[in-house]
Amino acid sequence: MNIKEKSIEELEALCGDIREEILRVVSKNGGHLSSTLGATELIVAMHKVFDSKKDPFIFDVSHQAYAHKLVTGRWEAFDSLRTFGGLSGYTKPSESDDDYFVAGHSSTSISLGVGAAKAISLKNEQDERVPVVMIGDGSMTAGMVYEALNELGDRKYPMVIILNDNEMSIAKPIGAVSRMLSSAMASPFYQRFKKHTENFVDNFGEGARYIAKRMEESLKLVTPGIMFEEMGIDYIGPVDGHNLSQLIDIFQTAKNLKKPVIIHAQTIKGKGYEIAEGQEEKWHGVGPFDISSGNSAKKSSAKSATQIYTEALMDLADKDEKVVGLTAAMPSGTGLTPLMEKYPERFWDVAIAEQHAVTSASALAKEGFKPFCTIYSTFLQRAYDQVIHDTCLMDLPVVFTLDRAGIVGEDGETHQGTFDISYLRAIPNMTLLAPRDEKSFHQAMGFAHNYQHPCSIRYPRGAFIESEELPESKPFELAKSQLLQASEGDTLFIGYGNGVGRAAQTAKFLEKNVALLDLRFVKPLDEEMLKNLASKHKKWFVFSDSAKMGGVGSAISEFLAKEFIQDVQVVSFEYEDKFITHGNTKLVEESLGLLPEQLAKRVKELS
Repeated sequence: MNIKEKSIEELEALCGDIREEILRVVSKNGGHLSSTLGATELIVAMHKVFDSKKDPFIFDVSHQAYAHKLVTGRWEAFDSLRTFGGLSGYTKPSESDDDYFVAGHSSTSISLGVGAAKAISLKNEQDERVPVVMIGDGSMTAGMVYEALNELGDRKYPMVIILNDNEMSIAKPIGAVSRMLSSAMASPFYQRFKKHTENFVDNFGEGARYIAKRMEESLKLVTPGIMFEEMGIDYIGPVDGHNLSQLIDIFQTAKNLKKPVIIHAQTIKGKGYEIAEGQEEKWHGVGPFDISSGNSAKKSSAKSATQIYTEALMDLADKDEKVVGLTAAMPSGTGLTPLMEKYPERFWDVAIAEQHAVTSASALAKEGFKPFCTIYSTFLQRAYDQVIHDTCLMDLPVVFTLDRAGIVGEDGETHQGTFDISYLRAIPNMTLLAPRDEKSFHQAMGFAHNYQHPCSIRYPRGAFIESEELPESKPFELAKSQLLQASEGDTLFIGYGNGVGRAAQTAKFLEKNVALLDLRFVKPLDEEMLKNLASKHKKWFVFSDSAKMGGVGSAISEFLAKEFIQDVQVVSFEYEDKFITHGNTKLVEESLGLLPEQLAKRVKELS
């Protein structure tokens, strides 16, 4: 699609077509909606002015890049968005040369841009290439952004940063005066005048420089750009992020400046789909829905683990005013919204700032409160140092409740919750436990509430895999497992968290009875129980929705080696050492050989 040859009228029509296609496919497949609809004109203008074949196009998180996919040769394949074997919901260089970098987590884009700008400078390609970064206002809440801006403002590498402000959370423009000044600052005349003025005052000493600087600052005080300008980065805006003609002119001006520029563009979330326009979290990421009504196309009758967590935490918060909670920009996804509404002084969304969430939770714990730090498994990776340095080193009783542990489906590689056991198990003072169903989740939360050391509870996206034949869960005790099913045979199934239900389902496909253990704690292990079972069963199969390397099977094998138990064979059905692709969870699990019937076949082959 050759955007560069199209007129403004043709490009505006194209924006309408893009929105219709995004709406059609997302309503069918699910995906990110409001932000990507709002970014359509920005992306079309980017492709009109810049060249994604040579200019690094860097999208922060990249959930807003659907229009980019459509205009870079993926229109025909767009029906496969987020499906197994289809297009990713994020940028992915293996999918297209127009995608510069893998993305999925926030606030990395400006750092990537700085790195690309350094490389372009080292290769003397400044006259041919310029990094173009699009970042949302929400991502501007993370500290990594300001680390990158700090260096960029000092080194002055040419870069164009498009700040897609769809909630006016950075700053609110002050009426007609602000719009007039923004337009003026974006004009070639103003930029030439500014450059000539700088050259002039350089020749006339500190007095002229002082007067000129004060005049410029007095103008900027009525615009929201003073912070960026003080960091040494030119600021243009706020501008209308849906005015295609204006955007093209401003992008061209920024490109020609050959220095770092931030363009503050204000957009409307859900633009073009009235039901979603202006809405915040509800329409950010959606499942399949009916376009005419906006209603969800499918509703699960099973209670999700997140819902159970909300109920369990609410029970604790109602009884104990020392219970507090934090999340990093995901109050709805983590189930904290009802608690923030009921107890706004005790439950907080700290924005996209996982590091800050963990460290501030540690101080709360030191002051005698009981913080539940509620973060997706994949996002806690961003605060690993803080977990070690600020929580565990001090042995503070912070509870890390990790939603989306295991395969999360359509979001794919950047969001799969596979590594938390591996990376947390290595930390001294950390305790790891996992529930297998609704009742055990409440019991795990009760244990964590009373526990005076750091601990982590992991649980899946959606509902637990449950089996009605299993006995009821008993209250949690430190380092105590629960033997759910005894057997005289040689085979032991060990389940951890959601793996217990998977193990129970697998057992149904076998002709023989197997012993089944709910491990409950992977750190510390129930060594007494494991020693006892090692004397009875010699073939152990481990079920856990986690990475094999450093995971549950590793912990058990380490224990057996420590105890010099050599006649037990351990087979782990955890994830192999590779990143897991996106798609429907069942199809992904089938591709990995993790469906119960597939696992049963492997057990038979190995028994």
